[in-house]
Amino acid sequence: MSRSPIVVMKFGGTSVGDVARVRGVADIVARYRNEHPGVGVVVVLSAMAGETNRLVSLAKECVDRPSPRELDVLLATGEQVTIALLAMRLQQLGVQSKSLLAPQARISTDSRHTNAQIEQIDCTAVEEVIARGGVPVVAGFQGIAESGDITTLGRGGSDITAVALAAALRAETCFIYTDVPGVFSTDPRMCREAKLLERVSHEEMLEMASLGAKVLHTRSVYFAMRYSVPLVVLSTFEGPFRPGRNGTWIVSEEELMEKPVVTGVTHRLDEAQITIEALPDAIDAMARLFDALSERDVYIDMISQESVGGDVINVSLTVPDDQSIVALETIRALIPDLQANGVAVERDIAKVSVVGIGMRYHTGVAARGFRCLARENIDVQMINTSEIKLSVLVARKYCDAAVRALHAEFTGDLSAVESSNP
Repeated sequence: MSRSPIVVMKFGGTSVGDVARVRGVADIVARYRNEHPGVGVVVVLSAMAGETNRLVSLAKECVDRPSPRELDVLLATGEQVTIALLAMRLQQLGVQSKSLLAPQARISTDSRHTNAQIEQIDCTAVEEVIARGGVPVVAGFQGIAESGDITTLGRGGSDITAVALAAALRAETCFIYTDVPGVFSTDPRMCREAKLLERVSHEEMLEMASLGAKVLHTRSVYFAMRYSVPLVVLSTFEGPFRPGRNGTWIVSEEELMEKPVVTGVTHRLDEAQITIEALPDAIDAMARLFDALSERDVYIDMISQESVGGDVINVSLTVPDDQSIVALETIRALIPDLQANGVAVERDIAKVSVVGIGMRYHTGVAARGFRCLARENIDVQMINTSEIKLSVLVARKYCDAAVRALHAEFTGDLSAVESSNP
């Protein structure tokens, strides 16, 4: 797909956290325009850091259960403030600029309030500003339904707006400015040896985001992968982007010169393990169990079963911790019908994952990972795999040690994975 000489620059809440930072963002945009005179620039902004939470708190102070429609009207005001401030500042710097709310930018969504999906973007208004030599400053996180109602896009909404605009405009690059220098091989707060990654594939980033890396939301990465949008994640506060020295490119697999076996090690602490004890080993019992959880919209991650003698098994599964109460209530109501002994929950767990596009081309990653954990005397409770990831469930007290050990194991000579079966 041919691309237009346009870039999208998205700045998160910390980047526009106060007026001084808004002025700093204006300097970044103006400098980029001066250095790239033939490139159109579109800016997407979040609300100031903490503003969306403040507005949610206001709503809950006013009523016990805010109407989703009215909540969206309220939440959308956060971005209205930042886009107006930035447009004002750019104009003062001599850069033509125009702020655009979602209806003006024609970002059409479905009608699911507080978690809407973008259906279409008519780029006419944005392109008109660019054609006149200006910088459109677009409100992230929001859209407009067919009914004319304001909607919001849920978690990661401003990233989604930026990637969707980049896809619709066929932009060369979508820059995601945040408060971290880029994507690291693991959490640098947990492991001092974490490395800033120069390039990551969309598929790897999607897995890493879903498995605990908090740099980007999974929905925005999926959008970028689906429409082949090149992303760059970089810090607002560390000077201009210099390829190879700061920032991380997120691109299609075909654009990677090298495909390391393991790219990163991630972790999650927000899951719960639920075990159904002494469940009859019959497929219809399993079907009833998972049908009931599906009807309650409970997301199931890992599943394992263990024979406990006779024709009964213990079935363990993991769910997001915020869904664990619903899952427990659902399963407890089924226990008599399933003829199981009971159900137990364990929240003191961690999921640690090894991710890499090269895992689909090399064998021995699992063997090497399990040997690494065995040397650290870390017991593995559950396992989940895909072509490019290996996830293990461990006791939470071992999370840090598991992450550091696996990171040390796989971020040395990544080509030295043994040629044994996984």
